[in-house]
Amino acid sequence: MRKILSIAVLAIISIASASAQKVYICKGGTYTTQDISEGLEISLTEGIDSITFAKPQMGNDVQVVFDGTTATVTIPSQLQDVVTCASGNSPDVVLTSTTTTDEVTYQVSGSSSAGSLTIHGEYKLTVQLNGVSLTSTKGAAIDIQCGKRIAIVMKDGTTNSFADAVSGSQKACFYTKGHLEISGAGTLNVTGNANHAIAAKEYLQIKKTVKTINILKAANDAIHVGQHFQMNGGEVNVTSTTVSDGIQVEYKRDNSNQIIVDEDNTGGVIIKGGSLNITLDNAQDAKGIKAEGNIEISGGTFLIHANSNGSRGMQTDGDMTVGEENGTTNITIYARGSRCTVAEDTTDPHRCMGIKVDGNMTVNAGTIAVYNTGAKSKAIKVGGMYKNNGGTVSGEVDN
Repeated sequence: MRKILSIAVLAIISIASASAQKVYICKGGTYTTQDISEGLEISLTEGIDSITFAKPQMGNDVQVVFDGTTATVTIPSQLQDVVTCASGNSPDVVLTSTTTTDEVTYQVSGSSSAGSLTIHGEYKLTVQLNGVSLTSTKGAAIDIQCGKRIAIVMKDGTTNSFADAVSGSQKACFYTKGHLEISGAGTLNVTGNANHAIAAKEYLQIKKTVKTINILKAANDAIHVGQHFQMNGGEVNVTSTTVSDGIQVEYKRDNSNQIIVDEDNTGGVIIKGGSLNITLDNAQDAKGIKAEGNIEISGGTFLIHANSNGSRGMQTDGDMTVGEENGTTNITIYARGSRCTVAEDTTDPHRCMGIKVDGNMTVNAGTIAVYNTGAKSKAIKVGGMYKNNGGTVSGEVDN
């Protein structure tokens, strides 16, 4: 039965101060605000948590707490004009921000085996992961529909795990429409059951502060981004259950498939440090790292297993430069497969290769070791000019 709670203005004044102008109603952890007026009626179709006349003190961040089959969303009063929650207590949380001037931070914690987080927005935002475990049964576990900068900050020492639904049209388990920046000394575990594990329509940058990112499974690429990929530190691990590329970077294109002219839209891979471990032993014609633009390495430790037929440890349509401007560089690639005929061009069987560079390759410093043993395999193939100005390269260079 529907219940109506009528609060007369005189009763309000007798309970609160005469200066009170608003009533704050909390339902399911979300606050709404109503102006006080004579004859104010509050319709209660569901239970409420509280009614207060003093402005709640909740901090400046939106709080999202998952708990099994429910989720509690708390929106600070100062954000209620620009942030809304359309999902109630459902574990499939949907938030929308309309601000175009102020960054909103979302604090996320808890767990759900049937939950997800979707955020719509028009301005840069931050999502802080404070120990989260989400498995979606409907689509992506994280879906951020905002074309601006998306900062994902892992609280130090936390483990944050995400898995998407086993089927569906989602682009990835963890998807952002804008450019994605990951930081914080936590651990991120991502399982891509239906498509990519992590995907960003624009660039992805992994900060020095990152502890570990584990791609536990990917039905397509483990990490798939537009514009460019940059890794400044941390540890990234891609397991052998990935069925396509480890890291794939494409140019961002318009609706006519033309490359968008933008300084960030290089199609390249930039790695300045950290540890990158990729195993693609079960993926024919897969690439550990694939870039439409250039590959630039100036520090870091790389261990890539690309042992299936036709696979490549690293492949670029542009140039490749290896140096040690930002630290020691050690690259080890195992490419022990043979040729395959399941590539994009089935009339041209692809050889298994450690490194394939369509443009020029320059080695200024660092160590590169490629181990290839499969029939017709190659260690390093360079389509343009090859220069070694001081690095150590083990493996035959076909130039």
